[in-house]
Amino acid sequence: MSDSRQVWPAHFLWIAVAWLVMGIITATQVVVAMAALGMRHNWVLLFLVTEAAWIIWAVATPAILALSRRFPLARAGDWRNIPAHLAAAIGISIVRIAFSAALEWAFNPLGQIPAPSYRVEFLTMVYMQFHTGLIIYAAIVAIANTIDFIQRLARREAEAARLAGELAAAQLEALRRQLEPHFLFNTLNGISGLVREQRNDAAVAMIAGLSDLLRRVLEDSGRQLVPLAEEVSFLESYIDLQAMRFGDRLKVKVDVPMELYGALVPSLVLQPLVENAIVHGIGQLVDGGEIRVTVRESEGFLSICLYNDVPAVSLSGAGNGVGLANTRGRLVTLYGNDSSVELRKGLDTGIETIIKLPYRTVL
Repeated sequence: MSDSRQVWPAHFLWIAVAWLVMGIITATQVVVAMAALGMRHNWVLLFLVTEAAWIIWAVATPAILALSRRFPLARAGDWRNIPAHLAAAIGISIVRIAFSAALEWAFNPLGQIPAPSYRVEFLTMVYMQFHTGLIIYAAIVAIANTIDFIQRLARREAEAARLAGELAAAQLEALRRQLEPHFLFNTLNGISGLVREQRNDAAVAMIAGLSDLLRRVLEDSGRQLVPLAEEVSFLESYIDLQAMRFGDRLKVKVDVPMELYGALVPSLVLQPLVENAIVHGIGQLVDGGEIRVTVRESEGFLSICLYNDVPAVSLSGAGNGVGLANTRGRLVTLYGNDSSVELRKGLDTGIETIIKLPYRTVL
């Protein structure tokens, strides 16, 4: 698994660039300030010596980052790591001062006459810059711990999102697998009814139709969302299948505008609604009845309305089917609070099942 130990080496170039920029800023300030005071020095040499003094921090920063991971200070119990960092901060500060003093002594960019000895340069820089080194070290450790914390948090969030996605996919797949045998058993019951009625030709045709539908279900088993056009096509095949059993007792009208055919909907969302209406509604009536499926889009939502003209007294039983309960569960998993399933009485008679979900398209 990738972690900060693998990420930091890729940033060494950026670390060098950052300290280069810091050195340029500092050297520029020194040169401009002295020039503004009317001093006369070799400005190029002074600029280069001041810039070169920051090389130590560019070299030391990767080591400091490694120490900050080896001896973290992110938690209250990490106070035991403070001595290690204090020793490192003092050591790096002294090395940086020794290096800067060597540059000043070797090049004498201020043109002092006589040139100060190395001992004088070193002690002067200890007095002027030692505390600065400690502050810079602490800043690097603080930045390193902050970046590591952000990376750990991002990894945890990514892992949590991955697990949540896998859980949702598993839940959706379980719900889908529940639909398939439910649909299969209901259809087989219909075939057995035709056989009992000795309508053998219709039973054979229904078996062939069932085989075609099962093939389509298996082909789409890897997709949770499909274009509405495919759902309508599957529903029409299912209606043809049920018409072999119910004949003129079953009347279904599907009203879906062509411009909505590209809308993405959960697979097997229409067929369970119609199946629920047949099993708990008109399928139990001698004269049968009519089912109307209407799909509309408004204000970013897709509304699927199924009207079943059975007597409204059947409302309680109509909401207990596996298909409808399964549909509710899938919508909640896919869309959360942005979806809804409502079962209500029609304006005059019958029952309406209304599904609302976000309107999304293939492209």
